[in-house]
Amino acid sequence: MSTFDTYNYDVLVIGAGGAGLRAAIEAAANGVTVGLICKSLLGKAHTVMAEGGIAAALSNVDERDNWRVHFADTMRGGQYLNDWRMAELHAKEAPDRVRELEAWGALFDRTKDGRILQRNFGGHKYPRLAHVGDRTGLEMIRTLQDHCIYQDIEVHMECTIITILKDGERVAGAFGYEREKGQFKLFRAKAIVIATGGIGRAYKITSNSWEYTGDGHSLAYNAGAELMDMEFVQFHPTGMVWPPSVRGILVTEGVRGEGGILLNSEHKRFMFNEIPELYRQQTADNEEEGWRYTQGDKQAKRPPELLTRDHVARCIVREIREGRGSPHNGVYLDISWIKTKMANAADHIKKKLPSMYNQFKKLADIDITKEAMEVGPTTHYMMGGIRVHAETQMSTVPGLFAAGEAAAGLHGANRLGGNSLSDLLVFGKRAGEYAARFAKENTQGNIDDRQVEMIAKNALEPFDRTEGENPFQVQFDLQEVMQNLVGIVRHEQELLKAMQELEKLYDRFSKVRVIGNREYNNGWHTALDLQHLLTVSEAITRAAIERKESRGAHFREDHPEKDARAGNCNLIIVKGDDGQMVVKRVPVRDMPPDLKQIIEDMK
Repeated sequence: MSTFDTYNYDVLVIGAGGAGLRAAIEAAANGVTVGLICKSLLGKAHTVMAEGGIAAALSNVDERDNWRVHFADTMRGGQYLNDWRMAELHAKEAPDRVRELEAWGALFDRTKDGRILQRNFGGHKYPRLAHVGDRTGLEMIRTLQDHCIYQDIEVHMECTIITILKDGERVAGAFGYEREKGQFKLFRAKAIVIATGGIGRAYKITSNSWEYTGDGHSLAYNAGAELMDMEFVQFHPTGMVWPPSVRGILVTEGVRGEGGILLNSEHKRFMFNEIPELYRQQTADNEEEGWRYTQGDKQAKRPPELLTRDHVARCIVREIREGRGSPHNGVYLDISWIKTKMANAADHIKKKLPSMYNQFKKLADIDITKEAMEVGPTTHYMMGGIRVHAETQMSTVPGLFAAGEAAAGLHGANRLGGNSLSDLLVFGKRAGEYAARFAKENTQGNIDDRQVEMIAKNALEPFDRTEGENPFQVQFDLQEVMQNLVGIVRHEQELLKAMQELEKLYDRFSKVRVIGNREYNNGWHTALDLQHLLTVSEAITRAAIERKESRGAHFREDHPEKDARAGNCNLIIVKGDDGQMVVKRVPVRDMPPDLKQIIEDMK
């Protein structure tokens, strides 16, 4: 038998972004031993890229806000496919999680009387996002990381998990490798929390970091857990499209929250052309009212640029398709226009949006205080993920928990901006708490040494092949397929073609070849990531074929309307006994009367 570095923990947390750090902190606080896996370096998780803020009904800027309004906004944004209990818990607990973060040292922007400042964001009725300029995710990670290192948590940096190990039906540990030297690592654990983030690297144009290869979704699926809502991939409406060096990089929704407007090539604010009936009563029908809303006028309605991300993204695609796009297949996002409204506009923009100003100035040689940006939709967020219990965050596999973007339920068909960061805090805490409880109540499961040997052997197969494809080329071709055939606007013929292409890619993946040795070998890392990327790509495509309607982030050109009868369900994906992917329809759970009344009252 090969020699592996072996570690023993009560709780193993895979992923060290906001959700993973919060889960690890909570598990350690409950008196269990905790191991934390980082795919990159500690503090470099993709959470640092979150800019706009943390959505929580603190009511610091508008006293009319409360958890009920936040709950109703979240459910409406998710087209009522959300897990209503998760949405309720999130809305109720987010304020305490933000105040807790503040108590741990997070520095937020402040109101004149010293409270946490909150800003407007798409889909939120009132100013709700607690923020630090446009660097909120970075401040969150810094704070959680600082708090984490005092909790006696062992951190394994630059480590990737290949497989979840089980003893019968329940988890027993995980097997992975150190990215730097290629040394295999065996982790024994009574409970595991998956907090690995999203799937953006399955697409050609994405705001996501290199880590987002769908690891957690794939690990859980192959361990027998159910995936849910995988058809709902969010395309953030405003990613950079020019120059090419910054293509796909996110432009925070905070730009629009501070008064930024969207313009087509005819210099018209096209978002006024199509306001959904669901939001008509809450949306301004003229530019002056929209401006007053961004400046804090409580009597004004929000501008249409602050409608939900799925709607804004589709409107941008419409302008491009109909020939009114910018020169590089985008539209214009202009914050510089506010100089017509305030004398100190340039200083105001630099203060409110420091990262955006510096990013565009240094990377694109564009001064956003003087000129518009060219933006377009970029793959941003996965609403779907591992199906979990609302209270405990445990999956359908005993001892396997999930939180953050890797878990499904809270966001339904579309996520509201800012809900991601509060999601990390609320459900990261719950996952850590209940994982610790599970670990205390259960003994360590047995691990089959022969199974581990076989996993290690399979991981090294690409080195043994004398012929085969470059894994980078397979990944590139996969991204092309997903971008072109399973993108923001979908059609049955294209989705079926995508399935055919994925079958070919699976075959090519089985023959990829890697040269060199295991140290510092990015080709090997990519070869191992491919199994995850292919799994989530198939799940997205199969679910997109099954949902024959348009709802939230899922838009079917051949089925452009909602199907009230067949659409009121979640799509569940599970690995069948024959190893094939199976899609099932599960009706959305009935909402309690008191929560139904809240939604009625908020219309």
